[in-house]
Amino acid sequence: MRRLSAFPADNLGLAQRGRLAPGYFADVVAFDPLTIRDNATYEQPHQYATGMQYVLVNGVTVLQRGEHTGATPGRVLARAKG
Repeated sequence: MRRLSAFPADNLGLAQRGRLAPGYFADVVAFDPLTIRDNATYEQPHQYATGMQYVLVNGVTVLQRGEHTGATPGRVLARAKG
């Protein structure tokens, strides 16, 4: 898990990200490993993946039971200067 979360956050200099810890910004994904499949193509890039059940961005549910909730709590992150 560290390789997919804390490691890239540390490498990009993103403070308070990459870990589930008090005071951190948490993005959490719950999916079914038996049915997960990317449906996006070059012709139709905005297709949801099959098997995605829940996505939380900064603690706000964005995908619930595979359906978008309309919430948009995220923002673009810039790499830390240094």
